[in-house]
Amino acid sequence: MENLPPHLPDPSWRRARVMPSLPESHRSVTVPAGAGFWRKLLAFSGPGFMVAVGYMDPGNWATDLAGGAQFGYTLLSVILISNLMAILLQHLCVKLGIATGRDLAQACRDHYPRPVVWFLWLLCEIAIAACDLAEVIGSAIALQLLFGIPLIWGCLITVADVLLLLLLQHKGFRYLEAVVITLILTIGSCFAVELYLAQPDLAAVGAGLVPTAEILRNPAMLYIAIGILGATVMPHNLYLHSSIVQTRKYEQTSGGKREAIKFATIDSTFALMFALFINGAILVLAAAAFHGRGHTEVAEIQTAYHLLDGVLGVTFAGILFAVALLASGQNATLTGTLAGQIVMEGFLNLRLRPWLRRLITRAIAIVPAMVVIGLYGESKSMDLLVASQVCLSLQLGFACWPLMRFTSDRTKMGEFVNPTWVKLLGWTITLIIIGLNLKLLLDFSGLIGGP
Repeated sequence: MENLPPHLPDPSWRRARVMPSLPESHRSVTVPAGAGFWRKLLAFSGPGFMVAVGYMDPGNWATDLAGGAQFGYTLLSVILISNLMAILLQHLCVKLGIATGRDLAQACRDHYPRPVVWFLWLLCEIAIAACDLAEVIGSAIALQLLFGIPLIWGCLITVADVLLLLLLQHKGFRYLEAVVITLILTIGSCFAVELYLAQPDLAAVGAGLVPTAEILRNPAMLYIAIGILGATVMPHNLYLHSSIVQTRKYEQTSGGKREAIKFATIDSTFALMFALFINGAILVLAAAAFHGRGHTEVAEIQTAYHLLDGVLGVTFAGILFAVALLASGQNATLTGTLAGQIVMEGFLNLRLRPWLRRLITRAIAIVPAMVVIGLYGESKSMDLLVASQVCLSLQLGFACWPLMRFTSDRTKMGEFVNPTWVKLLGWTITLIIIGLNLKLLLDFSGLIGGP
């Protein structure tokens, strides 16, 4: 049955009569009417943590490890700034989804001509496949470190994630959120223990949170800083968040939507601050365990795993590191395949059976991973991981631009349009992200020499 959002000021939004975003879960979580602040916040909590997964996935690990090992705590400020950018962008996704009843993919389909829609969809599919590739490789590396399973078999084992996601979503969206939050807490607990063992210099950690001009003056440091930004702000999260905020059943009135935006923003902000802790913990661990002990060359996950036990003086530090990596990969897989469903349905108004859609997404990620590992050996797995982040950076601007365009348009957002200060800040962030990620792409293509 067709379903249109009740508040669509701009007639152009009505051009495409589509199903609600993520229809099997749409408005499936009831927000208790008349409840107090904390009960309502609990009802809205969950989507933010699913989005935060993308900010701590295996693609972040290589850049954070390299940054900490080479430059100590200096690049902590880049992680902080990237996270603050993400908080604003995810808030805008919340506004778009709640105010219009459209996710970002549906909004693009309603607004742009068909050739542009197909172009944006193709870029988004490439980005999701690239993100899934990082998650497949990250999970396979963790399985190899923990159980000695060859990477190529570890990649195949990750196909089981598809069945897990189907089971969880069939039981209800809250079950999916609960598993994601549990895995996030597992990652956080592992790194809390690692940081206790590493005993980082707290004064240096505090100083690292303050931006320094050295980052811009040092080409090698700038190179990694841009990589951190490219790995942190994930394009598919913008599509995902604008959809899953609509899983809550709130009052479809101006007051109800305003309240929903407030609680959903609190949820995502808190979750992204937790993601800031995880990303910062990886860099701080590398700074304390490797940079402080002369191991500045560490840039690979496997190298870090094998060094940790020795430098921290315990026999389980590497295991904790690998467990956190496995939880990170599994978590990001769940949300990445969900984003794949959202963009296909949103851009194309095309529905496939959920198991088929997720199997296609996973196959697109597994095939290149297995080909590269089979032809060139396991030593190329980290190169493939980094390359996946470059693909992500290519798509990021094409997601940020329409998000700012739609949420800054009063004819589309009505009373929920961005205020002037948000427009200025949002467009500035968008242009910075596009510019820095363009430089990252040029660096990797060889048009501008990297360090």
